[in-house]
Amino acid sequence: MTSESTEVRTIAERVFHKLQDDIVRGHLPAGSKITEPGLAKSYGVSRGPLREAMRRLETHRLIERVPHVGARVVKLSMRELLELFDMREALESMAARLAARHMTQDELAALRGVLDAHEEQHDLPPGEAYHRREGDLDFHFHIVRGSHNRMLMTTLCDDLYYLVRLYRTQYSATGTRPQRAFVEHHRIVDAIASGDEELAETLMRRHITASRQLVTERYAMTLEHSDQKEEPISRRRINP
Repeated sequence: MTSESTEVRTIAERVFHKLQDDIVRGHLPAGSKITEPGLAKSYGVSRGPLREAMRRLETHRLIERVPHVGARVVKLSMRELLELFDMREALESMAARLAARHMTQDELAALRGVLDAHEEQHDLPPGEAYHRREGDLDFHFHIVRGSHNRMLMTTLCDDLYYLVRLYRTQYSATGTRPQRAFVEHHRIVDAIASGDEELAETLMRRHITASRQLVTERYAMTLEHSDQKEEPISRRRINP
């Protein structure tokens, strides 16, 4: 690999993380049309790295190509959002059961370390940093990896991860839900540590159900009051 291609990939990686973070946080609104010239100007990058970053975003389901419209930030319908939570409820509950069976002591220690790290973050409003962390600092990510089931890991940590994180961040990281979710996480970890597969599965299912109720209620409110609901997609552009 040449130094030039390496540089392009490095820039693409940086742009990908910046774009996915802006989408997850809502800085690039759901449903907004995006263009390569506009994004290249906004993020100060050339078209080559940007195209690679956009391909990754499309793979992670954060942007979509719409015939005769172009690329836009993903915006799930209520039905699609409910289907996403159906999958989370089924698969993450299974992951918790398998984690209670397979998680090693080192993995449990790392999982408890994640919760400790969340408790020690006093520099941000309660729940904000907790819900916006990803990868190794994401509680759900650790549970799925602890299942030791490769298909679950591929589905939840690769295919659906960023999409789940988007709706979790924008619609459940406010109010008292983060604090209640944190207590629920501790209970789930205790069940996993004790090897109680049934309890771990039940607690995770209840946890996802509570999140589902809050997220769908708040999402319904945004659909009802959003000015974008009636605005043609062709007029909803990201300003350079």
